[in-house]
Amino acid sequence: MPTKTLKLATFNVNGIATRLPHLLAWLAESKPDVVALQELKATDDAFPVDALEAAGYGAIWQGQRSWNGVALLGRGVVPVESRRGLPGDAKDAQSRYIEAAVHGVVVGGLYLPNGNPQPGPKFDYKLAWMARLQRHAQTLVGLPHPALLMGDFNVIPTDADVYDAKAWRKDALIQPEVRVAFEALLAQGWTDTLRDVFGEDTVYTFWDYFRQHAQRDRGLRIDHLLANPVLAKTVKAAGVDRWVRLEDKASDHAPTWVEVARPAEA
Repeated sequence: MPTKTLKLATFNVNGIATRLPHLLAWLAESKPDVVALQELKATDDAFPVDALEAAGYGAIWQGQRSWNGVALLGRGVVPVESRRGLPGDAKDAQSRYIEAAVHGVVVGGLYLPNGNPQPGPKFDYKLAWMARLQRHAQTLVGLPHPALLMGDFNVIPTDADVYDAKAWRKDALIQPEVRVAFEALLAQGWTDTLRDVFGEDTVYTFWDYFRQHAQRDRGLRIDHLLANPVLAKTVKAAGVDRWVRLEDKASDHAPTWVEVARPAEA
């Protein structure tokens, strides 16, 4: 019998070939129902579909050699793909967005551009991508069924989401234009589920590789799970599996998740 809840998670693996043992160990331990992966850094034919199937997960993915790459996993099911690639720029060949229906939820898995160095072309691309995301998100937020945008947004929403805002003041992730764009997304009606659950408590999802920042909990919150109103009202819990980040040769991100009531049709 299906459980009464769904666990939906996002995880920037920072290279799926290198981190596959970490991913499989986490899937076995945490048993999420839906997973969005980012930074596969692998071509489509190098995606470890067989290993994931053996672990009980169906998958859809869009790879890219050496960079980017996104995937969606479904526990016991193959997600029903509805879109790959963010609309609005036919020339954009970067693998950063994939969308599917899985376990009764429309899920958009995304890897938002980093934007560094700023100012410059990469920062301009980040802002243009965020504008495209806003336009597409507007078509999802009012759906009569659950929808979730989740992934590595590369956005530090407030100073409470970084261990030292002054140390990051020149970074693209914290610039005023980026925060305004993120706030505009939330203003459509999306709920930042992790912040909604944790309130004012400190919660991070990313720790860089410098000066034992992971061990010292000097992190950032840049992985987000945004729920539309239909889904947001069913949120039961949320969390970050920091233990994965503390493993040897781990990704610099930790899996981040939200638990919701299982939709009736799922």
